[in-house]
Amino acid sequence: MTSDATAGERSDDLNALLELLDVQQRDEDVFIGQHPEQKTARTFGGQLLAQGVVAATRSLTRGNPPVHALHAHFIRGGDVAKPMEYHVTRLRDGKPFANRQVTARQDGEDIFTMLVAYQDNTKGLEHAIESPSVPYPEELPELGEHFKGYEEQIALFVNALHPIDIRFANDPTWKVREAGEKLLKNRVWMRTDGHLPDDPIWHVAAMCYASDTTVLDSIITTHGLSWGIDRLFAATVNHSMWFHREFRFDEWLLYATESPVAAGSRGIGSGRFFTRDGVLATSVVQEALIKYFPPKN
Repeated sequence: MTSDATAGERSDDLNALLELLDVQQRDEDVFIGQHPEQKTARTFGGQLLAQGVVAATRSLTRGNPPVHALHAHFIRGGDVAKPMEYHVTRLRDGKPFANRQVTARQDGEDIFTMLVAYQDNTKGLEHAIESPSVPYPEELPELGEHFKGYEEQIALFVNALHPIDIRFANDPTWKVREAGEKLLKNRVWMRTDGHLPDDPIWHVAAMCYASDTTVLDSIITTHGLSWGIDRLFAATVNHSMWFHREFRFDEWLLYATESPVAAGSRGIGSGRFFTRDGVLATSVVQEALIKYFPPKN
């Protein structure tokens, strides 16, 4: 990873994210990742995905094939007061193909494990579904506009790190609930809040971080519920991503998500990142434990 963008072109929160992604090598195939100053109850899943893919990529020794897929399982919640150790296992090293396993640990316990696959892009059959038709991001309000009047109810989101510029093409969960409506899909424009270096792994890692945002929204809006207002508990169980084409995550991408199923106290959020010109760049599937505690009569 090489840095060829100046900090002045980025928001403070984006600079903070890039510091988090810059995992430090302690031993061979062991990297240390820190937590942000904005503390949450447990380590944000997007942070584990992003730091893990950076650690895996920094262990490559033969060529530099791009990431084409990752599959992660979340084992237990991380302690935000302690650094995270990322242990990389080299499963295969090749020029067109490479594979890594990354396990995040704290106090000798496994927190998270992920398989990362790399493969050179070559010509072959191509097709993809079309991008949904939504207003362009310049026509949509900034995220802060959606927070107004809800600062206390969704304080966790308001006070979080915001390195990603997010523009909802539909109302967020709290406004959908206030309107007494239900929503089966979610459409959100995303990009980093400032310029990223050209090295593709910065863009992959930033997308990994952002992919854990809004992907579960359709599970609860299908039932007319909202984060921060209804009594909900959510914890990611697993998360997979497939990177179909190259992209820049400091340029707008549309994150189109929906929930095909919720059952057995678990729900799935399925998402796709489309470039501004409608090209499908990445597919995402996340499964999470979702529990709703209705108010007592």
